[in-house]
Formats: sequence, structure tokens, C-alpha cells
Amino acid sequence: MSESWGSVLTELIPLALVVALSPLSIIPAVLVLHTPRPRPTGLAFLAGWLVGLLILTAVFVEVSNLLGGLDKAPRWASWLRIVIGIALVVFGVYRWLTRAKSEHSPAWLSSMSKLSPPRAAVTGAALTAVNPKVLFICAAAGLAIGSAGLGQHRAWPAVIYYVVIASSTVALPILGYAISGERLDPLLARLKEWMERQHAVLVAGILVVIGLLVLYKGIHAL
Repeated sequence: MSESWGSVLTELIPLALVVALSPLSIIPAVLVLHTPRPRPTGLAFLAGWLVGLLILTAVFVEVSNLLGGLDKAPRWASWLRIVIGIALVVFGVYRWLTRAKSEHSPAWLSSMSKLSPPRAAVTGAALTAVNPKVLFICAAAGLAIGSAGLGQHRAWPAVIYYVVIASSTVALPILGYAISGERLDPLLARLKEWMERQHAVLVAGILVVIGLLVLYKGIHAL
């Protein structure tokens, strides 16, 4: 039997939050607002980010379709959730144990403040694919949508719902800056510095909590 619409949307929230609350999602969005042309660069980055998330998730919905999941919920979907949940918990524990080695964000992030608008759009889309965590979670979301038995007509609204939540923390500072301009600079600078200091701890906590939720969902559905 197909899962209820509300159940699927509820399941997508924790997956989307893994992407939304990741420092490596938020910090680039803040950094592009320190380029020579912050408004167009930020909006271009946001557009690329949205397109990247949408394409990645849609691809895995189609993969699930090829496996016969759009019209009925297959049994493998529950096992997939269990595997994803365990993987998230294990990766979260690993990030916690190695947090002393990850006190700051990767050095490549510094180049984000030098982007032009066209390059920002390409970078936003590319970051969704080259960041293993974002790619993995989009795959999980796409397969969850495709394996829920929603049918084609409700699968695409679910994809859009997931992308909106997953991109919310990138959209908020960029759209806020587009409206308020330089008045947000001090707040954004403090946010960036705090997330750089707490990067590994934040990632570890988010992954473990959401991994447990996904694991519970998979076990409950068996």
C-alpha cells in the first residue's frame, strides 16, 4: 500500500534539515555576500543551488521509478531507510570523534568571496553534486519519494517541498541581504565565524539525530 502524503512529507523534513543545517551549505551562502557585487552574486548562487538540488533529487526519483517504486511502496524502501539511518549515525559519530581535526571550514571556501555572478551560479549547482553529504541526502530523499507509492502526479510536488526546505538556510541570508543590504553584514560575519568554530560539532549532532529518526522510520515500516 502507498504511504500517506503526510507521512512522506514528514519523512522528508529531517532529510532536508541535514542539508539546510549543514555549515557547508550556510557558509558559502554568507561568503558570496562578501563579493564585489553581493546582490547579483548571491542571487545567482541561490539559483544554482536550487537547480542543483532539484536535479539531483529528481534523478533519484527516476531511479526509483525504474525500480518500480512510484506506484507502490516496495519492501526494499524500508531496508533503504535503515541503511541510510545507520550510515548517518556512523558518519555523525566519526565526525564527533575527529572534531579536533576540523575546527575550521575547508580552505577552498575562501575563494567564494571572489566569485562573479555567472561563476556563482555554476558554483552553487556544482556544490550540490561534489559535496558527498548533500549528494547522499538528495539521493535518500529522491529514493524515499520514489519508493513511497505516491504516483507521478504527487512525486514532483514532494520534490519541490524537499528542495524548498533544504535550501531555506541558503535562501534566507541571500534574500535578506537583497532586501536589507549592508545592514546584515555584522550579523552575517558573526554567524560565519561561529559556524566555522563549531563546524564539526554541528555536523556530528545533526547527522546522529536525523540518522536515528530515519532508522526508526525504516524499522517501524517493516
